[in-house]
Amino acid sequence: MIFLGNIKEYLQLETINSQNNDVLKKTIESSLTILWFESDLNELIIDGKSHIFFKNQIVFLTEFHRVIIKDIKQIRFLRFNRPFYCILDHDTEVGCKGILFFGASQLPVIQIPEEEVDKFETLWKMFTIEMQSDDSLQIEMLQMMLKRYLILCARIYKSQENYPSKKEDSDMVREFNFLVEQHFKTKHSVSEYAGLLHKSPKTLSNIFSKIGSKRPLQYIQDRKMLEARRLLHYTNKQIKEIAYEIGYDDIQTFSRFFKKQEGISPSEFKEKISEEKLPTLRE
Repeated sequence: MIFLGNIKEYLQLETINSQNNDVLKKTIESSLTILWFESDLNELIIDGKSHIFFKNQIVFLTEFHRVIIKDIKQIRFLRFNRPFYCILDHDTEVGCKGILFFGASQLPVIQIPEEEVDKFETLWKMFTIEMQSDDSLQIEMLQMMLKRYLILCARIYKSQENYPSKKEDSDMVREFNFLVEQHFKTKHSVSEYAGLLHKSPKTLSNIFSKIGSKRPLQYIQDRKMLEARRLLHYTNKQIKEIAYEIGYDDIQTFSRFFKKQEGISPSEFKEKISEEKLPTLRE
């Protein structure tokens, strides 16, 4: 089921399986995707890495994630674009700057607690019913249900992750990750992001250390590495082109950075991919 609004609002709600999974292979500009697994042992390759998902787990994907289907049973699929729910401008925990979609350097996954499953089931049924409506209030109802869905997920994610309890700390972490997502190709140091946030690099480091998280610099490096792997894995671009696209003026500096993070050089990484020759890989 697909909802299309008057100003390019897009919402899609489906139950997919191994027979009708083409929807997972499509890309929609400025879209976010939520996958709710209804059975155990589903295998997806996301950005070149294999992930196994179990019953009542939910994973959150951006338009930039590359997904290859290895083995799926039944999944509840929800995809929406930014015009549908203006999350880009919602500085809340359930917006684009929020904890579910704040950055693509990590893959947010939650496990629905057994006592919460009925809430999700009821909301999904209401979602399905409203998708079949046809009146002037439909989009508002669907937006309300999407927000409710995101709130339920965000609450679980916060309870299952070591997330900062202070609102100002959580806001800073989300804002930092959102800025990294926007600027990782041009800004490579913590001090540059600290300047954008009007904080000192030391203040940022202290906030991240409080929550037992990775250092801010590691988030920046992880995001650059994710993009490098994607480009090496899914495109035919030369290493020099990839280095330049990620913000390196010379291939030697990029190669040193890549090898330090990955353990092998970009050329060795590309050769390894070629040797694997996975028949399911697509450009």
